[in-house]
Amino acid sequence: MPRSVNAVASRRRRKKIMNLAKGYWGSRSKVYTVAKNTVEKGLQYAYRDRKAKKREFRGLWIQRINAGARQHGLSYSQLMGKLNAKQVGLNRKVLADLAMNHPDAFKAVVDSVK
Repeated sequence: MPRSVNAVASRRRRKKIMNLAKGYWGSRSKVYTVAKNTVEKGLQYAYRDRKAKKREFRGLWIQRINAGARQHGLSYSQLMGKLNAKQVGLNRKVLADLAMNHPDAFKAVVDSVK
């Protein structure tokens, strides 16, 4: 009696990996075993970098707020301390956007806490 193999399931499993590997260079998109390793590594990077992205953006926002604050004679830490003391509920993302794209509004925020 021949061995029973679930060809439907194994083909679907391989096809899923090969679809994720589309666009990779050379055998990374053609050979299943190579594609599988590449896709697994790519998914690890994606998981890791979803966390890193949050850290990187927070750092960027802080740099932009600091640059905007220094134009008005304050440092970042002084500005954030005064904002917290006055209980201004603007987060770093909004403050960075104001500092970059709406300098007049950012100046009004800085003047309100000086």
